[in-house]
Amino acid sequence: MHAHKDTVLIIGAGPIGLATAIECQKRGLHPILLERGCLVNSIYHYPVNMTFFSTSERLEIGGVPFISHGPKPTRSEALMYYRRVAVHFGLDVRLYETVEEVLGEKGDFEVRTSKGVYHGGNVVVATGFYGQENLLGVPGEELPKVRHYYKEAHPHAFRDVLVVGGGNSAVDVALETWRAGARVTMVVRYPEIKPSVKYWVRPDIVNRIASGEIAAFFESEVREIREREVVVETPEGIRTIANDVVFAMIGYHPHFEMMQAFGIWLTEDAVRMPVFDPVTLETNRPGVFVAGVVCGGMDTSSLFIENSRVHAQQIAEAITGTG
Repeated sequence: MHAHKDTVLIIGAGPIGLATAIECQKRGLHPILLERGCLVNSIYHYPVNMTFFSTSERLEIGGVPFISHGPKPTRSEALMYYRRVAVHFGLDVRLYETVEEVLGEKGDFEVRTSKGVYHGGNVVVATGFYGQENLLGVPGEELPKVRHYYKEAHPHAFRDVLVVGGGNSAVDVALETWRAGARVTMVVRYPEIKPSVKYWVRPDIVNRIASGEIAAFFESEVREIREREVVVETPEGIRTIANDVVFAMIGYHPHFEMMQAFGIWLTEDAVRMPVFDPVTLETNRPGVFVAGVVCGGMDTSSLFIENSRVHAQQIAEAITGTG
């Protein structure tokens, strides 16, 4: 049996949660990963045919090589890689188990989940942001035809598809569904497709819009979603467009209510960043740490797997007093 104080309860089994478990294990601690979905749940929910922006070595954790067939790894290659990492290190992963409460204090935490109770000396919140979608806040958004996640194009062939957003996700959905035969319209708040869109994809969407193959309304916003149409406010006035499905690809945000329920303070500005020590990543609640993209609050474009992998080492060193 491991002593309670040596057990680290890690909430979230994404890449950074896994990396943190590996670093803790290397230092003689006993990490337990508690995940409400499947292993690397957010990557699983990426589009089926997605290719990463980064090269594979920038997604590596625990020193395990990530070999991909092309220069940029695919979603399926990443899922296989992270499964292999979990097996390689024999990580204790509890899947489909939602954390409900974090009770106790540093050295003696009690974490209650949908399936049981765990005790540990420290808690790490590595829940990412992909689980909570940003909402449009318009009438009709609750209709079943409105999607905040996209899997694949085929079910939408020959349909009227509206894609809201001008970033990578929106562009990928627009191009894939158009290539599958959908009639695609984009609604973009900005005056153009975001300059941050993958450099090898951006010319494709710009050309499709310029040729009229994909319709696009810039500096525009959805005002209402109805069963068979969508109302859009454009610089030229209100437009009503025939519609079968809406993909609201307008981003995601961390689970703020959950962090507050765990006793983690958030900054009072619009970013709502958890309050933590930048060296140790320990929050205002002693023994509770944050890791990965959740640290960025609403600034979800500032942290990725690539530049938050280092959190794992920082946290493990803080817990064990090494460094």
